[in-house]
Amino acid sequence: MLLQDKVAIVTGAWQGIGKGIALALAREGCQVAVADVNETGCQETVSELEALGVKALAVRCDVSSATEVAALFQRTIEAFGKVDIVVNNAGIYPFVPFADMQEADWDKVLDVNLKSIFLMSHEADKALSEGGRIISISSIASLIGFQSLVHYSASKAGMNGLTRGLALELAPRKITVNAVAPGAIDTPGASQMNLDPKAREQTLAMIPLNRQGVPEDIANAVVFLASEKASYITGQVLVVDGGWTLR
Repeated sequence: MLLQDKVAIVTGAWQGIGKGIALALAREGCQVAVADVNETGCQETVSELEALGVKALAVRCDVSSATEVAALFQRTIEAFGKVDIVVNNAGIYPFVPFADMQEADWDKVLDVNLKSIFLMSHEADKALSEGGRIISISSIASLIGFQSLVHYSASKAGMNGLTRGLALELAPRKITVNAVAPGAIDTPGASQMNLDPKAREQTLAMIPLNRQGVPEDIANAVVFLASEKASYITGQVLVVDGGWTLR
């Protein structure tokens, strides 16, 4: 197993990409703290992880709160004794046309999607030992434009910049910092937006591999970056999009 006896924190992990990441880490022998604002969902994910034979912990956490993020790390260390891998997956993407976007809309998305990376990384800096991993889930919206997602695109582009800068600062301790940028991934949230067959057809037309991704596609990239096989990779944004951004 690639991650035997490692301990990971995964945020936004009660469903979708986050849950897929937690499960993939567990299959590689990793113990996982599952964090989300949906505590009931976290407990359900923990049950699935424990069925794979690993220890897991559910923690309710608002990642935009410094107090709650600090408590997440404290509870994880109390339960497992250490933290080796931090996966920043929690994020929101409310569609709002720019003309209608209010300051509160902007602040909410930047707090959850970008400020959280600062808060989580700040705690990770204190908790991780040499060889630790910080992996954030960005988006192809950080590289190309999408209407009604100006705030989301800005938050993810900021994440990419934070990843590169932090990688330099933590390199002396052999801690790697990377990001994964998904394209169109079939998750519960995305499925609701793709109920219109025409919209789904238009999405597929943008993807050279002619399929939407699934959470496992992102999870596999995270497992690789978390493993020793990626020990010489840092400060990078790995695009996993079926070729969308090639057009």
